[in-house]
This record gives sequence, C-alpha cells and structure tokens, in this order.
Amino acid sequence: MLERTLRLALIATLLWLPSAWAEIAIKSARIWPAQDYTRLTLESKQAIRYKLFTIKNPERLVIDLEGVAINAALNEMVGKVGNDDPYIKSVRVGRFKPGVVRLVLDLKSEAKPQLFSLKPVGEYGYRLVLDVYPLVAIDPLMALARQSENKLAASEPAFTSPLADSPPVSLKPSIELPEPPVTKPMRPELSTRILIVAIDAGHGGEDPGAHGHRGTNEKHVTLSIARKLKVQIDDIPGMRGVLVRDGDYFIPLVGRVEKARKAHADLFISIHADAFVKPHARGSSVFALSERGATSASARWLAKKENEADLIGGVNLAIKDPYLARTLLDLSQTATINDSLKLAKHVLKEVGRINDLHRGHVEQAGFAVLKSPDIPSILVETAFISNPDEEKRLQDEDYQDEMARAILGGIKRYFAANPALSKQRIAQNDN
Repeated sequence: MLERTLRLALIATLLWLPSAWAEIAIKSARIWPAQDYTRLTLESKQAIRYKLFTIKNPERLVIDLEGVAINAALNEMVGKVGNDDPYIKSVRVGRFKPGVVRLVLDLKSEAKPQLFSLKPVGEYGYRLVLDVYPLVAIDPLMALARQSENKLAASEPAFTSPLADSPPVSLKPSIELPEPPVTKPMRPELSTRILIVAIDAGHGGEDPGAHGHRGTNEKHVTLSIARKLKVQIDDIPGMRGVLVRDGDYFIPLVGRVEKARKAHADLFISIHADAFVKPHARGSSVFALSERGATSASARWLAKKENEADLIGGVNLAIKDPYLARTLLDLSQTATINDSLKLAKHVLKEVGRINDLHRGHVEQAGFAVLKSPDIPSILVETAFISNPDEEKRLQDEDYQDEMARAILGGIKRYFAANPALSKQRIAQNDN
C-alpha cells in the first residue's frame, strides 16, 4: 500500500514539473504612442512577476520579466517602435539570465515611468502595462497657443513693400484726417475672450469601445467625428476646439476631465457611438450628469458600461483620483448640471435634424466623464454602431461631417442664449 502511494506521488510530481517549469508565453505586445505619454502592453495567460529600474547617460528603462519565454510576439515588439514616438527611441529584448528576460527601452529624454499589472477583463488576459510620461506634463493651453500661432503665421501673406514698383510718393498725407472714434464694446469680456470647447473622442488605445457587425471600432469613429468638429469650431472667430484625445491611445476618464479643466474649457463634449445587445436599436441620444440617479434603466446601463472603460483601457490604481473626495455634489456642481442640460437640449435638437432620436429628450445618469465641477459637460451618442444601417452611416465621411456640424449648431445656440462670462475656476488638486 505504501509503495503504491509513493508511486502515485511520484507520477503526480512528474506530471506537475513540466507545467511548473513552463515559461509564460507573451500572447501580444502592443505600443500606443501619444503626445501625452506612450504605453507599452504585454498580454499573457498568466500574471508576470517583474522589476523596473532606470539607467542614466543615456536614459534607459530596464524591465526584468521572470519566467517569461522569448517568443515571436515579444520579438516583434522591437519593430513596433516608430521614429515618431515622442519618448521611446528603441526597445531591445534578450535573455538576461536563466529564468529572466530583460527589456531595455532606450529613451529620447528623461521620463517618468509607471509599471503596473492588470487582471483579466473583457477580451483581455493578464496585462503588464508600462506608461512612459514626460517629466513635465503637456500643457493644453500652451499647445493651443502654439497651434493658434502656427495657424496665424500660415494664413498671413508674405510681406512685400507697396513702394517696390511704384514711383516715390510723399509719406505724409497732404490732408490731416481725424482719427476714427473708438467705441467701447458693451461687454468687453465677450469681445476679447476665446471660447474653448474640449472635444472628447470616447475610448481609444487598449479600449476599442463598441464593435459593429462590419468590424467598425467605436474608438475610430469617435476620433474622426471629434477631429471634424474641431476643424469646424476653429473656423469660427473667437472659438477654439481642444481635442482631449488626438490619436489611438487610452486616457482614463478622470484624465479626460482633468485635461479639459487645465485647458480652461468652457464646454466639454464627449462623443460616442453606442452598441446594444439587439441590432434593431437605433437613433442618437444626448446625456448629462445626474444628481439623483439615472432617468431610465437604459441610461443607467449605458453609464455603467461607459464607466467601465477604465477597466478595459487599463488604469493604474496607485494613482490618486483628484475627484474621489467629491462624494457630494456641491452648489457649483448643481449649477454646472443645469447648464449642461441647457447645452444638451440644444445639441439634441440639432442632432435630431440629421438622424432619428433614440429618445426625444435629454437623459441623465452618473457618467464619470461628465463630473467636471465647473464645466458644462454632455455625452453624445451619435448612433448605434451595433445597428447595421447606422454602422454604415457612421463609417461615412459625409455623415460624420453632418454630425459634427449638428453638434456645433447646438453649441452655438447654447452660447447665443448663455454668453460665457469670465469666471473663477475652482482650485484644482494637483497632489
């Protein structure tokens, strides 16, 4: 009996040893470069143990991966670093010692790395995520100022002297003309103030958003409409659009709010293309934040799904959420919600001119991306990407342009009825 027990134990040990010694295979390696930061993601079926350290002169990041196999997915990452990546120059992969694979990232400048792991969620397995941030964060206002300067320089004609091909003339007029009277505007703060609209293209990067039957990803549709809306806004004197996301990369929900506030945005427009479990659902919708819960079961369901974008996209939970302490809506937030509802009604009316409305009124729910305490914020579901007919329209450049123009029409109507005065911002928590 004892011998039989020992034999069974030996067999069990032999069966266990290969799996215990088996190296973890990298299923996919992805790199998402952006102006704000570059993200590198390693996906696997098992959690990976890791160590990170930096080396100076030249600047490098070193990641040691324990028990990981060098396979094609890992090697292919080397060729995925583009010359236009703002922060990473190149990546090298090699066996450092038995049981340890070393990644070396050559950086273009000194950076702030964040390395963290994510548990399986949605279509993803375990993920090891490296975010490479600049030492000094990009200032949206400075970026907007540079953009305006470049646009002005490009629009100004080259200077040529009016006297070049003309006979000499007297530079002093023979008749002294009176100076034209200077009239002060009734409301100087409106004549000199630039109205800034933050345009948030939903999802991005690791978070593709909803999928259409033809394979369309929500993140691409929303970015295309957002870019068109920005061009249209920039064409209006006294208005500027700021893209919260200007590429295929992920931004946490609170990061989108923070970026809009740093740009001193007057409005925040989040653009989406929803999906439902049944393909017949259709129509556009406009949402605002709610003080007392969702106005319908579908609005509650949608807010829950959109708020889960951070789980899909991958958020470093070690980073403090500056809005976490805001457990109660204060009077400022209540006033902002009222303005959001006014904006939403104007946009809904304009959107209803080009597409069916899913519901004929503005809905409200606890959307995390709409929780700015001092910026009127709305979320526009442009159409149902899960509806085959609407997916086809969402892929159409003309429809995207019409949708952007409809949103702009609502924005203009809102500003016409509610002029944006100079206002003091609530102090931001930079800790």
